[in-house]
Amino acid sequence: MKKHKKEHHEEHIDETWLIPYADLLTLLLALFIILFASSQVDEKKYAKVMQGLNSAFNGGVSVFEESDTLSIDDISVNDVKNVNENGQDQNQALNDLINKEKQDMEAIKKRLDTFIAENGLTLQLQTNVTSDMLKITIQDYALFDSGKAVVKPEAQKLASIISEMLSMYPDYKVEVAGHTDNIPIKNNEFDSNWDLSSKRSLNFMKYLLRSNNINQARFRSIGYGEYQPIDTNGTLEGRAKNRRVEVNIIRNTIEAKTKTIIP
Repeated sequence: MKKHKKEHHEEHIDETWLIPYADLLTLLLALFIILFASSQVDEKKYAKVMQGLNSAFNGGVSVFEESDTLSIDDISVNDVKNVNENGQDQNQALNDLINKEKQDMEAIKKRLDTFIAENGLTLQLQTNVTSDMLKITIQDYALFDSGKAVVKPEAQKLASIISEMLSMYPDYKVEVAGHTDNIPIKNNEFDSNWDLSSKRSLNFMKYLLRSNNINQARFRSIGYGEYQPIDTNGTLEGRAKNRRVEVNIIRNTIEAKTKTIIP
């Protein structure tokens, strides 16, 4: 009789645990490298990397993705002192930047309010500081003739004043937004309120950019048409308020969305 060799079947050990273990070792290695080099690394890059690591550990965006809730990378060396040298953590540095931006917005608002009062423009211009921007609202009749997008000559002085103030605060982005009421417009120049609001915002922005001290990369214009009213369109007064141009000076940090960076 033939002898049958007894076959032995090896049982494979479950090695799936090696994947998370390897990931953990990689993260620890990256952390030790960062800690070792933290005394020499650029402050802005350090803040950005630490934000990414914290987000990764807490289920947020990864190190290689950008977050739209907080602009840590906008913290400049001039605004934030070296964390290691001064013993400040990133949360304190962020609070300092928030306070600085508050002061900047209030300073611009104060200067504009003085100009508005001295020139009797209180019915045409309003300023308002919110948690994320300084909003300068200009009624359309102060800038344009009805149904037109050509900036009036007398409004060019206003653009020059605003431009001068913006040049003093080069760290902020600026949005120039056009708005209309809900009365349809259709003439040889404009097919819709979208076209009218977009052209008005663009034309006024061009006057803001005439100063040589302005970084044009900071600016954008946008037309919202009739779709962001601030009052009723059921009355003449309400429609007049809705027809406006807004110059929005955007803060880099938004208090309402700010959260702890390092637990």
